[in-house]
Amino acid sequence: MNQHLLEIVPTVPAALERLPELASNLFFGWHRPTRALFDDLDRELWKQVGGNPRLMLRCVSQEALDRAAGDPEYLARYHRVLAEFDAYMRAPAAAETPLIAYFCAEFGFHESFPIYSGGLGVLAGDYCKAASDERLNFVAVGLLYKQGYFTQTVDSDGVQHATYRNHDPRALPVEPVHEPSGAWLRVMVRVAGRDVWARVWKAQVGRMPVYLLDTNCPDNSSLDCDITHRLYGGDESTRICQEMVLGVGGARALRALGIAPDVWHINEGHAAFLTLELLREHLAGGLDEATALEALAARCTFTTHTPVAAGHDAFGHELMTAHFQEFACELGMPLERFLELGRSPGAPGLFNMTRLALNTTRHVNGVSRIHGGVTARLCADQWPELEPADNPVGFVTNGVHVPTFLHQRWAEFFDRTLGSEWRDRLPDRDFWRGLERVSEQDYWAVYQDVKVRMFAGLRERLRREYLRKELSPAQWRHVVRLLDPAQPRVLTVGFARRFATYKRAALLLRDRARLARLVNDPEHPVLFLFAGKAHPADEPGKHVLREIKQLMLTPEFSGRIVFLEDYDLQLARLLVSGCDVWLNNPIMPLEASGTSGMKAAVNGTLNLSVLDGWWAEAFDQENGWGIAPAHVQDAERRDALEADAIFDTLEEEVIPLYYGHDGHGFPGEWVRRCRHAMATVIPQFSMRRTIRDYAEGIYLPAARAGARLAEHNFAGAETLARWKQRVRAAWPGVALRRLGESPVELLRSERLRLRVAVSLNGLQPEDLRVEFIGRRLLPEADREPPPLSSYRRCEPAGEWHALFGPSGEHEADGSVVFTLDAQTPECGQFTTELRMYPSHELLSHPYELGLMRWAVI
Repeated sequence: MNQHLLEIVPTVPAALERLPELASNLFFGWHRPTRALFDDLDRELWKQVGGNPRLMLRCVSQEALDRAAGDPEYLARYHRVLAEFDAYMRAPAAAETPLIAYFCAEFGFHESFPIYSGGLGVLAGDYCKAASDERLNFVAVGLLYKQGYFTQTVDSDGVQHATYRNHDPRALPVEPVHEPSGAWLRVMVRVAGRDVWARVWKAQVGRMPVYLLDTNCPDNSSLDCDITHRLYGGDESTRICQEMVLGVGGARALRALGIAPDVWHINEGHAAFLTLELLREHLAGGLDEATALEALAARCTFTTHTPVAAGHDAFGHELMTAHFQEFACELGMPLERFLELGRSPGAPGLFNMTRLALNTTRHVNGVSRIHGGVTARLCADQWPELEPADNPVGFVTNGVHVPTFLHQRWAEFFDRTLGSEWRDRLPDRDFWRGLERVSEQDYWAVYQDVKVRMFAGLRERLRREYLRKELSPAQWRHVVRLLDPAQPRVLTVGFARRFATYKRAALLLRDRARLARLVNDPEHPVLFLFAGKAHPADEPGKHVLREIKQLMLTPEFSGRIVFLEDYDLQLARLLVSGCDVWLNNPIMPLEASGTSGMKAAVNGTLNLSVLDGWWAEAFDQENGWGIAPAHVQDAERRDALEADAIFDTLEEEVIPLYYGHDGHGFPGEWVRRCRHAMATVIPQFSMRRTIRDYAEGIYLPAARAGARLAEHNFAGAETLARWKQRVRAAWPGVALRRLGESPVELLRSERLRLRVAVSLNGLQPEDLRVEFIGRRLLPEADREPPPLSSYRRCEPAGEWHALFGPSGEHEADGSVVFTLDAQTPECGQFTTELRMYPSHELLSHPYELGLMRWAVI
């Protein structure tokens, strides 16, 4: 039967004429008073539309709108929201900030806008929100998927079912972008020998725009219409088409809009094809290939979120040739040279998107200190003469958008106790120390209220699930018996994230007898809440999910282990706000960063986590519990040791602390830890701190470097390209050797004097930097807390650096003598080394050529 959808839409009263404007700006995603305006129109409908204000305004009754328009209290709140919204939108842009273009395959702004699958998308959404808060000059580019990611249901056997739904753009916070003529703006990308058209949409995220492309155009074939049908769907051919539209089409969309970014940010390798489009532009402008690559790479930055090589997108050369042969011809490149841009030494038959990004950007970072090191080692063969610690891969540790994930009751508490300025002082550590002085009793009252609200929300969510599945009320009551808002004093442990196998959701299920004793203690019960999706193609992940769901239905664990299906941003906000403990037990070092624990900690939840990703930087012995990774080769033994460590911590520390009390009717030490978690995590792991690190450490240097190379018709880029060619040609004949004996002992009052000979092989002394490094052994260097970004330049504690200079002398073989005359810094024992590498003032990173020579002292 063919059915036609008919909508009968209400007319928004004049008194509420700006409600559609509020519904169309994703400001509502983090401003709860805005969402409350829609919720209060019809609370049941608000739940039915999934918190989607655009859809709400299309379906709400005329009577509800008219009633609100005549309600003085509602109108007063409406005008307060408008005043806050207008003040936010009119705030002046930050001074002298470069224009950043941020490309990502997914964005998680709000659950009602389902163009995200998990952590990468939510991170990108938070990043855009923080860019708006910081008033940066910023634009983002992504894809508008017709179906997005799947809706999850899990049956009583634990089998995950994925359902995809088409989304009507009229119900999404997007608008078509029009050309001056009034026509819908479209861009064309040649894909496998055919023209593929992409329409351009605009979503407004606070102050900043996000441009989204979709290929569901009348001029496209049905095959090409489906390119943007589903996030991470289809086969390799679909994926490469999506990434071409994102990278090449996205860059062309910005050009069509007249937007000229100073810096291009590739957030994960999916968008790396944009550098090929920039290369095409420069070559079309008359630059040669080497000069063009220098010009574009200086302005491009690449963030990787993947800690394993298998997670990096790579396409076979046959597939690349089919899709890019015409593009390579347009570049004037032989196909083999074109494929070289994405060749990885470990897999020469594949075009690797991470390698493309490494070859066409000069600023590369991981998303935590550990992940930066992992990535540096993973990509070490890109710079084979460098130690991984020296190569250009840095890190900026992720953060979260606090206003999105902080519960409204905590926001009100901060207003009362810290003052309303807390919103503008999120990265200020000294300010947040004020939390340590707030009343413990008042803090506990809010803590319990938030938990009660979570329990009520989860009960309602489960009630709807059980009604939908036609399960009995008795079954529902059994499952929610500990989710009792009237009795919230049950230790609640949350685990919610993507069900990838390395995250080990079922780790504690290894010892079911011990787990059963833990959750069934009549005096000190423990409730575990699980949520998460497994990718439809991830059979091991789906098996883990099935194991947890089946365990939940056994008499021993029913009501004490609860799985909540269809994990999304709404459920995430609920869980991170009200759990007592946030559990995270990944296989170290496979957690690139992790952000769910940050979201929990900003709500006062205590993390119990393996020391990997962000938690290895955040844990200070008092703001949660850290599980040291078991460094053993056998995976079974590792899992057993780490599961035992978590059980031990729960039994010996967490449970006694939570259920203890100090005579005031609440666990005082627990409260003190929760306050401390907030006070330490909010300033350090707010996304506003993260984006400032990017702006100061990457964006500003990239914009300056790009501008220098572009001066005088790219004379700087040409100079740098020719210099690199000359250095690379000469490097096999460049050598460094020590002259004379090196001292083994010096008095503190003496100077260190050394001589080395450098065989230049046609280079000039100024082409090279010769450096002495001393690293202190004894006394051991003070261990300062490391920065959350490697771009906060600081010399590591206990290191001593000094430069050699050319003396004007020559050895008999023609080598040039360099000398060092340096003051000794302090007493102690040092390991020392001499090294030499190419140096030029136009380099973005001192070691970007990957060339280095050492001499033994």
